[in-house]
Amino acid sequence: MKFDQAGVDALMEITQRPELVFVRGEGSWLEDHNGKRYLDFIQGWAVNCLGHCPPAIVQALAVQSARLINPSPAFYNQPAMDLAKRLTDASCFDRVFFANSGAEANEGAIKLARKWGRVHRDGAYKIITFDHGFHGRTLATMSASGKPGWDTIFAPQVPGFPKATLNDLESVRALIDDQTVAVMLEPVQGEAGVLPATNEFMRALRRLTQERGLLLIVDEVQTGMSRTGTLFAYQHSGIEPDIMTLAKGIGGGAPLAALCAREDVCAFEHGDQGGTYNGNPLMAAVGIAVFDAVSAPAFLDAVNERALQLSTGLQALSAKWDMQGERGVGLLRALKLGRGEGGAIVQAARDRKPEGLLLNAPRPDLLRFMPALNVSADEVDLMLSWLDEIIAQVRR
Repeated sequence: MKFDQAGVDALMEITQRPELVFVRGEGSWLEDHNGKRYLDFIQGWAVNCLGHCPPAIVQALAVQSARLINPSPAFYNQPAMDLAKRLTDASCFDRVFFANSGAEANEGAIKLARKWGRVHRDGAYKIITFDHGFHGRTLATMSASGKPGWDTIFAPQVPGFPKATLNDLESVRALIDDQTVAVMLEPVQGEAGVLPATNEFMRALRRLTQERGLLLIVDEVQTGMSRTGTLFAYQHSGIEPDIMTLAKGIGGGAPLAALCAREDVCAFEHGDQGGTYNGNPLMAAVGIAVFDAVSAPAFLDAVNERALQLSTGLQALSAKWDMQGERGVGLLRALKLGRGEGGAIVQAARDRKPEGLLLNAPRPDLLRFMPALNVSADEVDLMLSWLDEIIAQVRR
């Protein structure tokens, strides 16, 4: 297949992309327009939790698309109700609002917290977030994010998001005032380089927010749906947040997200929140298929086995190549390179022949690994072997 430059020219330029077009995928593998195969350890940035084109999702789309696609969010549909019930039964939350992306779910969480603050805290609206956090690309979620440089791209920012330091409770405490309504964080800061909040910090943060009458919001867009070895990452610390957002893995590659909240936090009035495609039965049916797969005990056991295998292998590579170790939770992990060669390794891995390897470097000195949650032991071993070769090639 010839590379379609005219098609490329018709797309809006938003990022630098290599001159390859992916045409099919299966499990942990992708194939480009030249027939070259790639072992994919990015999986759409932790989106494809069951890999590429999993049969369960393919079947759910086929069956539901022949039955009902979108009757309008002004009416109930059975798949949305069934998926909402699964989520509330499996978590500490009572209500679910479905959306299409993580940014939209986080925007909804911000709106819900501010509405709750208007009703219950005399109009309090500030939400403490964290340096290096990432919550999406809308104006509000970019303002909530702590990504360096994002405070000027589309200035002025949306006000009301003071920044604390992850795992530093006193930095949070110092920012609380009479206008504070909530604290919002990722249990693992993915875009920052896979930086986990400690269980001790999460528990202390929950105590602090309860003492001060504040909401605790967990952004589980990247960590939810078994990515960290439990269905939701907040479960590692044994706490119960007030609001949680989900996306990425919940749709297994389809556009689906969720805003989950406890009953006493649900302050929206009719007309406050909505969306044309939100909760449509086609995406909800996909969500059911994904949920039923990733919530099975045997599936979670396998995730934790592969996580230990990946962690052990990355530690071995770090020791061999005099790096700075690895970190992460479950199958969201990072290798600390100790030097700014991440981009070179990513390119060399992609260019590898006869088969390529897809990796991600969110920072120049770090690689991030987000494989399918059903990645096989052989595929993890193969990735580690190829990465060893690639590191040797780059360092030569």
